[in-house]
Amino acid sequence: MSTVDDSSTWETACPLDAVREGTPRGLKLKGIPVALYKIEGAVYATHDVCTHAYAHLSDGYIEGHTIECPLHGAIYDIRDGKCLAVAASDLKTYPVKIEGDTVSVLLPRAEGGSGG
Repeated sequence: MSTVDDSSTWETACPLDAVREGTPRGLKLKGIPVALYKIEGAVYATHDVCTHAYAHLSDGYIEGHTIECPLHGAIYDIRDGKCLAVAASDLKTYPVKIEGDTVSVLLPRAEGGSGG
């Protein structure tokens, strides 16, 4: 029997066919803005809000394995969240699993919780 870390839970995001190759998809899971991407058949998930200025990355532009913020051009590697251009901090990424035709994302139980 496998278990998930007590601080995280798998959340059902959407059907796999709702994530289109090269087109970001934004949604909220447990109140957390999440962007999903399908690149070369693999599905990735990041926080959907740019760390530089408030803008939804799901409204941005994908090139290769990067997403460009539509507001000020911050660029992030979708695979690991590293900021590649513009003075911004790295982007939070989330593990993804595909079960059958369903995409799930591993999210913290409470965004910005009490920590410890």
